[in-house]
Amino acid sequence: MKHTLNALALGYAAAIMSALTMLVLGILANIGIYEEAVATMAEWHVLFSPSFLGIIGVMVEAAIISFISGYLFGSIYNRLNRGENK
Repeated sequence: MKHTLNALALGYAAAIMSALTMLVLGILANIGIYEEAVATMAEWHVLFSPSFLGIIGVMVEAAIISFISGYLFGSIYNRLNRGENK
């Protein structure tokens, strides 16, 4: 049986999950919880800050990066899987 991934759906799912994760981290940063995670996010993401615009910016940044990564992963998986099931 041939299994394929819907690369576009995988990209959208990854983008949504990462944007929601950044939203939660931004909210927790404003509450004062998970300060080490907030410091790590500030190091890894250019747009991250606990302000409203910083949270929106990092959500967009993370969504774009995750969409591209998820889509590429799904596409590569489908290409590799095509060769094995002949």
